[in-house]
Amino acid sequence: MNKLHISDDARQDLVEIKQYIAEDLDSPSAAAHTVKGILKGITRLKEQSGIGAPLSSIVPVESEYRFLVYGNYLTFYRVVAQDVYIDRILYGRRNYLAVLFG
Repeated sequence: MNKLHISDDARQDLVEIKQYIAEDLDSPSAAAHTVKGILKGITRLKEQSGIGAPLSSIVPVESEYRFLVYGNYLTFYRVVAQDVYIDRILYGRRNYLAVLFG
């Protein structure tokens, strides 16, 4: 079983996602559903760290990042031995390469 490490940035991303959907889109139930779905995917990484696609499958960038998709959101993570590092959870239309690589 892999050990999950969720970064402070990823935790903040979840807070902002929930807040945006609940308040700006006025849909608290959709916010809860979305966050629950994202977290369910992250939890699956404990058993199956390879379920996400490599980032290089969608952009011409060599990196160790993989990603999971839930609705409009992408969870970016890295696998190092038995550790899974959740780095960011971002809206899919955001310039995530700039966020991930500065």
